[in-house]
Amino acid sequence: MYDMKKILPGLIIFAGLMTFPIWYNGGDAGTLPKPEKPSNAKECVRPTEYMRTSHMQLLNEFRDTVVRESERGAIKEAGGVTYDDKSLMLGCMKCHVSKKKFCDECHTYAAVKPYCWDCHIQPKETN
Repeated sequence: MYDMKKILPGLIIFAGLMTFPIWYNGGDAGTLPKPEKPSNAKECVRPTEYMRTSHMQLLNEFRDTVVRESERGAIKEAGGVTYDDKSLMLGCMKCHVSKKKFCDECHTYAAVKPYCWDCHIQPKETN
């Protein structure tokens, strides 16, 4: 073969460098975030697991229906509970009162920069 003595060690070194972050930490992703849950609500608009994985799709749906179709109406979800508004500030932030203790916990862990606050005014933290 053509320079097998150079190619094989090169492939081994490449594989080692590419997998270094995985085996260096033993596959540990760090401590999971523990966001502060709302004290004034027991359920959310959708089930907890859906909100953990797909809340941005839901917020995008709300944005599209409110901005493009002027449909701001109430949402009836989560065991028949009616929520007043499809709004980040008037809906989500009524229960999740601390952006720092709820939103930022997971977004920092996942290294995600949400663009919610490009349009919305960031809530003032009380503590």
